[in-house]
Amino acid sequence: MHQRPRRDDDFGFTPREAAFFRRFTAPWRVQRYLDGIEYDPSMGTSCRSPRRVMRERSAQCMDGALFAAAALRFQGYPALIVDLEAEQDTDHVLAVFRGAGGWGAVALSHFNGLRFREPIFRSIRELAVSYFEGYYNLRREKTLRRYSRPVDLARFDKRGWTTAEEDVWYIPEHLVEIRHFPVLSRAALRGLSTVDRRSFDAGLLGYHH
Repeated sequence: MHQRPRRDDDFGFTPREAAFFRRFTAPWRVQRYLDGIEYDPSMGTSCRSPRRVMRERSAQCMDGALFAAAALRFQGYPALIVDLEAEQDTDHVLAVFRGAGGWGAVALSHFNGLRFREPIFRSIRELAVSYFEGYYNLRREKTLRRYSRPVDLARFDKRGWTTAEEDVWYIPEHLVEIRHFPVLSRAALRGLSTVDRRSFDAGLLGYHH
């Protein structure tokens, strides 16, 4: 569960910026905002702070997770992210939160099945596994392999991750270094099917090249 932060705690943002973040009164509202901004397809060229995402109205997966984690903080949740590792594909990052029914997530992706999750999952593992079927590459291969424990972004507060004008590459670099856990066994890997055409097409609806 979570508690509302103090009204005078703006986490490094200006009062106007903090007022913007306080408009998101539920995690799903953060997701709606991310779904409405431009998805930046130039992967690996920038790693924006939440302030820059708000100003530029453009983000990638990593940027979106940082923005969501900052927004969730204003709702009283810790600023937590989880890294999903893939093979023959790009990794994915979630902003996670724990509600009355369990763990949920906010995420930005141009694959439709890799975004919001209601807080109904009993563990981070269950939450991570819920992304498995929708996590595939353009060869229709299911690519999700590992997940991390939640990382509390408060560890980076002194580096100003919420408001930095420069790219905050030190956060994804930290995610690369931490331990990850498998989502399935080697035996299960050998028996995987490819994604059926209907699911593939549905997941790519609105895909940004």
